[in-house]
Amino acid sequence: MFQIKFGSRLRKPPVGKLVDLAPTMNDLDYCYAVLQRVSRSFAVVIQHLTEELRDAICIFYLALRGLDSVEDDMDFPLDQKLPLLRDFYKKLDVPGWNIKGVGDTEDYRDLLATFEKVIAVYSSLKPVYKTVIKDITQQMGAGMASFAEMATIKPGASSADSTTTGIPSNIMTSSCATTQQYDLYCHYVAGLVGIGLSRIFSASGLEDPNLGAEHRISNSCGLFLQKTNIIRDYLEDLHASRTWWPEDIWSRYAPSLDWFAANPEHPNSRACLNHMITNALQHVPDVLTYLSQLKDRSVFEFVAIPQVMAMATLAKLYDNTDVFKGVVKIRKGLSCYMMMNSSTMTQVHKYFNHLASEIAARIDVSSGEPMAPVALRLVQEVVYLTRETAVSAVRQSNNAPCASEAVANTGSANRNNGVFTWATQATTMCAVVLALWWWK
Repeated sequence: MFQIKFGSRLRKPPVGKLVDLAPTMNDLDYCYAVLQRVSRSFAVVIQHLTEELRDAICIFYLALRGLDSVEDDMDFPLDQKLPLLRDFYKKLDVPGWNIKGVGDTEDYRDLLATFEKVIAVYSSLKPVYKTVIKDITQQMGAGMASFAEMATIKPGASSADSTTTGIPSNIMTSSCATTQQYDLYCHYVAGLVGIGLSRIFSASGLEDPNLGAEHRISNSCGLFLQKTNIIRDYLEDLHASRTWWPEDIWSRYAPSLDWFAANPEHPNSRACLNHMITNALQHVPDVLTYLSQLKDRSVFEFVAIPQVMAMATLAKLYDNTDVFKGVVKIRKGLSCYMMMNSSTMTQVHKYFNHLASEIAARIDVSSGEPMAPVALRLVQEVVYLTRETAVSAVRQSNNAPCASEAVANTGSANRNNGVFTWATQATTMCAVVLALWWWK
């Protein structure tokens, strides 16, 4: 169930430059306005949370988005970037701090140029939330700095013709030489987010105190999302001279990373893509385990929706060489439906079961692709893990076409109380469609 709540801080993104809007808005409203500009999807999903949790996670996201904007700016001199990445967490305790001219998009530059407003709201949060935000920002900044030092520009490394691909002839080689480095990078930029969120959920009292100590499965949730984004954004990142596909994977299929953009339909391009997706699929069992431990419905929806979207994206990407030619996205209508129906484990299992089966149907173990048998085993495991609840959901749908699965009232520890009627679903669907149109 997805709600656009009257009176919440979800608003249509304001028109105009953020730096011009900053003096006209209070700090908290401005932070939500920035959130809508730098991540529209996150700005929508965060509305599922209670107000206290929503504000803390909004600032958590913006602090890390500011840090990530420093890392992503390839024009920011390294001798200035590295110390700022390592010390960024300290800026959270410096009232009025900001930095101008850093960031690879206008909105990211504006976020950093008005970062004093993020700091002001951060300072008003409960100490337990501030501790988590600062700690994760410190760890992430240190990790980003270590990878920024490893990144090198190798003139002439590109084998493709830049006049054909539009990619600079001197591109950054992969910052991850090995799959182990790839996992470590994803841990720093996304796994730590998952760990931080778990600690915030526990601190709020809405989830079990032990959830904050579940680092392995929390990390896996972050890695699953990050790896999906890295695979999907291959071409965009290549054009921006920042690449994260690990060399020990892509070098098995091509002489250079940009070779795939020049040869998108080559069997090796397809095999490398499927290898990358197989690497991401290994995290799905941990994702399902993590979701099964959540008790509060608002937290469950907040976590479940991005995970379901990621699985749907991988299903769209598998064996799809369009990723080497442009942007591959799932349809807005499907996104809308999944946002609206990701409130219970039964619903989530149904999605994962269907999407894993969809991937399995496209795996050709006779193709000679080295990772095809591994991919098939992984998706078969997901189908096995979700088979009983998925079948139950189908049976329930067939036996009770006039009502959806029972769900809990907001804030309840039991997600199986109450009934979400088709009339409510229809109303919510209209709200979501309008929201998606509004933000397009």
